[in-house]
Amino acid sequence: MAHPLTPVPTPETQPFWDGIAAEKLRLCQCGDCSTAFFPPAPVCPACVGQQIEWFDASGDATLYSYVIHHRPLPQWGTEGPRSVAIVELAEGPRLISSVVGCEQTPEALTLDMPLRAVFVPFDDITVLCFEPKGQQS
Repeated sequence: MAHPLTPVPTPETQPFWDGIAAEKLRLCQCGDCSTAFFPPAPVCPACVGQQIEWFDASGDATLYSYVIHHRPLPQWGTEGPRSVAIVELAEGPRLISSVVGCEQTPEALTLDMPLRAVFVPFDDITVLCFEPKGQQS
């Protein structure tokens, strides 16, 4: 039985999860207006275009907002606090993830801090997290 927090890919999100498994952050981009967007969808949220293409994003981001869970769910298998963050990708879209590789404190998690994508094993898949840019995973 799968872990209860394991994401379940759909036909629209499968290319994203295939990219994550290959340690690549893949996003959708509209062929009509060039808007990059997340989450994946068959129609562009900006212009309703249907010429959707996938591309490999840079993995660069900034910390837009976050909360610190001081008592994270036991299913995460982590000790101590864990961040749930909104990150803004260099390509424009925002997504929810975690910041890893640093203290989980307001002093360490500063808004607008530069981040980079990292790929973390979780259960039987890989998930997307972010760490402060310049850190070594």
